[in-house]
Amino acid sequence: MAPTYPFSEPDGLTLDPTYERLRRDEPVSRVTFPYGGEGWLVTSYEETKFVLGDPRFSRARTVNRDVPRMQPLIAPGESILTHDGADHARMRRLVSKAFTVRRVEELRPRAQQITDELLDRLDNPGDLVEGFTMPFPITIICELLGVPFEDRDDFRTWSNQVLSTVGGYTPEQAMHGLMKLHAYFTELVAIRRAHPTDDLMGALVAARDNDDRLSEDELVRFGITLLVAGHETTANMLANSVITLFDHPDAMKSLREHPEKLPNAIEELLRFVPLGSGAGFTRIATEDVQVGNALVKEGDAVLVVVSSANHDESVYPDGAELDLEREVGQHLQFGHGIHFCLGAQLARMELQVALGALLRRMPGLRLEEPVEFRKGSLVRGPVKLVVAW
Repeated sequence: MAPTYPFSEPDGLTLDPTYERLRRDEPVSRVTFPYGGEGWLVTSYEETKFVLGDPRFSRARTVNRDVPRMQPLIAPGESILTHDGADHARMRRLVSKAFTVRRVEELRPRAQQITDELLDRLDNPGDLVEGFTMPFPITIICELLGVPFEDRDDFRTWSNQVLSTVGGYTPEQAMHGLMKLHAYFTELVAIRRAHPTDDLMGALVAARDNDDRLSEDELVRFGITLLVAGHETTANMLANSVITLFDHPDAMKSLREHPEKLPNAIEELLRFVPLGSGAGFTRIATEDVQVGNALVKEGDAVLVVVSSANHDESVYPDGAELDLEREVGQHLQFGHGIHFCLGAQLARMELQVALGALLRRMPGLRLEEPVEFRKGSLVRGPVKLVVAW
């Protein structure tokens, strides 16, 4: 039987040393996943990039199937995350204009205003998660989508259930969270149909692409995807970046003294910080494909570990070290290929604004309590982050 994956329980922001051995000796290996049985695990940079970019690895073939995977939920329906080819391109076109560099830059002043308001209210000492790193991206994505901010506690609970892995919520609780999100956005879409708005959900309800309207189910799943991805990943990446800088005080000092280095430093943090707790979304081979050292057969499941790929020493010498001067190039934190993260530019802007403000406004920023990380989730991040300055 293939080795059980994950190899160990995620330990804060530390990668299991097994990844380093696999990248060197067996970058494409057979493992047994928590749900759905055996599949291929890809840990190296080149092979990860290959799988993410090759259309012979299908996300659509995972829908409603008990495929090898990290989380208890079986992909229950088609969405932008599970479409391939033309269907994916159609949906992406409808929303991509909301996330262009120009549109994101127009949001920067509002992001700065939200940041300043939250930091003005933060207790000293205080919990940076509840006081800043979580409400900051939630406020932005709520305003962008047109989702009421006052509902944030509900959809945070539901999204945590949806993102559950082994050791987290039960499969029944994970499905409950998904159904609650589905009902929430079904009602929101109905309201937008009756009362059109100029926010993103309103635009999607009205959108036509060559006279091809989004179906009701596509609209609802689109909303869920944008809401969950739009706050969970950025909030935890922001908190994890602060923790990483606490662990590297010289890097934090350098950024305070040279704020112009922040954009490149954020790319290095995106490369260095293991945001995911393990392998990502499952893909199914549509034909036999040679991937590195392995022949992946038609119908086989393939999962990549982006955090391992981003530490690949063949691409990033001393990849396990944080180097804010590094020429990062194309890290894979946002993915690659057709499923490259739609919100990458938004996340970059949010990280620049938030980290820049913390470094500028709080020169004495320090950790007040040991960090406790959440368990049983697809996304790594602290439960709380108590700081003082």
